Amino acid sequence: MKKMTCNQLGGACDRVFSAETFDEIAAMSKKHGMEMFVKRDTAHLQAIGEMRELMKTPGAMKDWFESKRKEFEALSDS
Repeated sequence: MKKMTCNQLGGACDRVFSAETFDEIAAMSKKHGMEMFVKRDTAHLQAIGEMRELMKTPGAMKDWFESKRKEFEALSDS
């Protein structure tokens, strides 16, 4: 099991996600982000806005995603 925080995944808080694979942890982070969007959490809305800006540059989101995947893979199991 590996752990990453919302902050490590581009979010705005210290909530910890635990998963066996990066795809699982990315899905948890996305669900959390959607919950915070519905709640209109200001800090998370800002983080979501930053992600939207990143998506405007061709390839930037893919590069960001791959860097997070590599960060996850480098973590030790806990």
